Amino acid sequence: MRSTQQFSVTLPNEMAAEVRAKVASGEYASESEVIRDGLRALRARDAAVENWLRYEVIPAYQAVKADPSRGAALDDVRAALTARHAAQAPPPKS
Repeated sequence: MRSTQQFSVTLPNEMAAEVRAKVASGEYASESEVIRDGLRALRARDAAVENWLRYEVIPAYQAVKADPSRGAALDDVRAALTARHAAQAPPPKS
């Protein structure tokens, strides 16, 4: 039994050019390798998001739900972020 399966994929011209450029540069041996690497990267990103949700977001949500005093009001967070952004922004050009 084959361990691979052939697909026909339609890409926008810009993406197709990117795939061809990767192969032409020698970075990949074939278009299939580019697509496989892209799918591996997508799989890794999905796993990273899943882990972030499972091990950071859910515990933080549960902690705030158990003790609402651990949370911050939206207006307070917005004001703090605005102040931080203003402090980090370069001065206006004259």
